[in-house]
Amino acid sequence: MGYAQLVIGPAGSGKSTYCSSLYQHCETVGRTMHVVNLDPAAENFDYPVAMDIRELISLEDVMEELGLGPNGGLLYCMEHLEENLDDWLTEELDNYMDDDYLVFDCPGQIELFSHVPVLKNFVEHLQRKNFNVCAVYLLDSQFMTDITKFISGCMASLSAMVQLELPHINILSKMDLVTNKKDIEDFLNPEPQVLLSELNQRMAPQFSKLNKALIELVDEYNMVSFVPLDLRKESSIRYVLAQIDNCIQYGEDADVKIKDFDPEDDD
Repeated sequence: MGYAQLVIGPAGSGKSTYCSSLYQHCETVGRTMHVVNLDPAAENFDYPVAMDIRELISLEDVMEELGLGPNGGLLYCMEHLEENLDDWLTEELDNYMDDDYLVFDCPGQIELFSHVPVLKNFVEHLQRKNFNVCAVYLLDSQFMTDITKFISGCMASLSAMVQLELPHINILSKMDLVTNKKDIEDFLNPEPQVLLSELNQRMAPQFSKLNKALIELVDEYNMVSFVPLDLRKESSIRYVLAQIDNCIQYGEDADVKIKDFDPEDDD
């Protein structure tokens, strides 16, 4: 069985930096991990690229040949990837062992993981190839400056959770750039009544029922929570990785195998 992270999130949320830091961490601790580029517009990488969508199709070529803009061109590239799952992707995956760990660095267009089925079909293909997959949703911690942005971030994350139907870890990235961490901590362990009060103060009275429903969704159903990530701290990277590994049951097969081969008493 293989293991995979699907690293998603808005443009500029730090997905490629996360992948690079994760690769460096695993290299330091002697763990093997392969990072895959799924962004047809990417140019520079701080990690060795194990697989690259640009070998199949690139955004620059699509924009030049078809006259599409950046967003339309990127959707075209991803739909082309979808059409070649059984050919290009299967051939690339055949180069890896059953227990390899892949990290897919995805583009930042939010429609790819909110309502366009490309990534969902991509994930289902991985699952048919016997991969355990976890979605890792990154959100810039500097975005979480007030209650309205917090709710917006929660809803975007929830949209991806519903669309992809995967084990899901939400990460607050760029914590090393936050000057007042107290503001962020209020959203990591939110008090629902405080959130509702702040939201009602920011919104017009006619939205009070909607506000109440949104806060109940975040609180009572425990649908969305965030893990802070400070890339300066190895302990922070290690904690996030442990959370993801637990989601995809990484390493559990190895434990079972050890127990299966315990010598039995001859008595």
